[in-house]
Amino acid sequence: MTARGAGFTLVELLVALLLFGLAALALMRLETASVRQTADLAERQQAELVARNIAVDLLTDPLPPPAGVRTGALANGGRRWRWTVRAEAVAGQPLLRIDIMVAGGGAPALLTVLRPVA
Repeated sequence: MTARGAGFTLVELLVALLLFGLAALALMRLETASVRQTADLAERQQAELVARNIAVDLLTDPLPPPAGVRTGALANGGRRWRWTVRAEAVAGQPLLRIDIMVAGGGAPALLTVLRPVA
């Protein structure tokens, strides 16, 4: 075996480093996207909890909410959340449809509940 055939050439090493670098960059971009998506999901989950809290308040109140749209804001989990509640009667049924939307900067959480009118 000769000395030339025992190792890698400089070109082979540069190509290997280039491929490794490209793979590392792709993994870094994937990690960044994963972290961003995890943060968005955490915010959306918190918004859904706020929407459920509002729904519990509306469903346990002795009087049903008035028909129409109401908006407001509240603090929960160290953040400010904007909410919108739309209540409307269900045609032909003694029910009230209540649509709740909660937003805090990201994608809003949407929740729909039905409540007896009386």
